[in-house]
Amino acid sequence: MPTPKVVIYTTGFCPYCVWARRLLDAKQVEYEDIRVDQHPERRPEMESRSHRTSVPQIFIGDLHIGGFDDMNALDHAGRLDSILSGEVTTL
Repeated sequence: MPTPKVVIYTTGFCPYCVWARRLLDAKQVEYEDIRVDQHPERRPEMESRSHRTSVPQIFIGDLHIGGFDDMNALDHAGRLDSILSGEVTTL
């Protein structure tokens, strides 16, 4: 089973974005980091996909995880690894 692609929409100055990157890095997960502060033309894409305006917005495959707090809660509940591996495709 291929692992789902991870995409995070971030800015450079957001501490939650830094924490999200650190968590994914600690799990050795490759991800596409779309910096909406450097590429503001991508912000409408983020808002359309997530229906939110805040960063970070995290997607694993087609699944919208939410922000850092949401991803961290999944990790603490023991559910994040199975989502990252593609074993689980719903929240």
